[in-house]
Amino acid sequence: MVLNGWAASAHAWDLCAFMKESAPDGTPPILFSYVDQLDGKPERMFENGGSFILVGWSMGGSSAMSLACRHPDQIAGLVLVAATPRMMEEKDSGWRGMSPRRLEALRKGLELTRGQGFFGIPEGKPNPYMQDEPENLERGLKYLLETDLRADVERVFEAGCGFPVYIFQSEQDGIVRRSNALWLKKVFSEAHLLMVEGGEHALPIMIPNQIDAAVQLVKGL
Repeated sequence: MVLNGWAASAHAWDLCAFMKESAPDGTPPILFSYVDQLDGKPERMFENGGSFILVGWSMGGSSAMSLACRHPDQIAGLVLVAATPRMMEEKDSGWRGMSPRRLEALRKGLELTRGQGFFGIPEGKPNPYMQDEPENLERGLKYLLETDLRADVERVFEAGCGFPVYIFQSEQDGIVRRSNALWLKKVFSEAHLLMVEGGEHALPIMIPNQIDAAVQLVKGL
C-alpha cells in the first residue's frame, strides 16, 4: 500500500521498481493519492483482514503512521519517506516543522507553476507534483495544519513493534526537518534510518533504489 504526499502525482513513484512488482500474496501495490487518504480509502482496505506493507511519503507517511497505530497487528512493514507525525512547527515545545508562512509558500508555488517544476525538479527526473482542484488542496492543507500523531505513535509503540521499519530523510529538508526523523528513530528504536545528503523532499525520485531495497527486504521477511 503506497500513500502519496500532498499535491503529489503518481509520477512520484515512476523510478521505484517495487511499484511494478507484486506483493508476496500476488497482489500489486496500490497507490493512494492524498485525496484517497482524506476520503478514508486506505482505512477501508483493513476491514477484510490481511496484512500490509505501508510505504508513505510526506503526508502519506503521516497517513501510514496513523494506519499503523490503528491496525498494528495487520502491518507487515513500514517504510517512511520524508515523513513526520507533526508537520507544523511549535515554538513553545521546540518541535521543528514548517511555519505557516512556509506552508503558504508551498501552496502558492503549486498554484503559480501548476505542478510543473514545483520548486525545481532535478533534470531528467519525473515531476512528482501535480495541480489539483483548489478544494482538494485546501483539504490537504487543513490536514497538514492540524494533524499531530506524536502521542498516538508513542502510546501504541512504546513497547516496540512487531514489524520492520525503514526511515528515509534528507539532511536539510525544509519541509520535514531532520529532527523529525530522529524522533521517529527514538520511538521505533530498531528502525533502519538513512539520512540523505542535501535538502530534497521528493525522495522517491531521488533515492528510488534505496527505497526499493527496503521494500524488498520487508517483502522477504
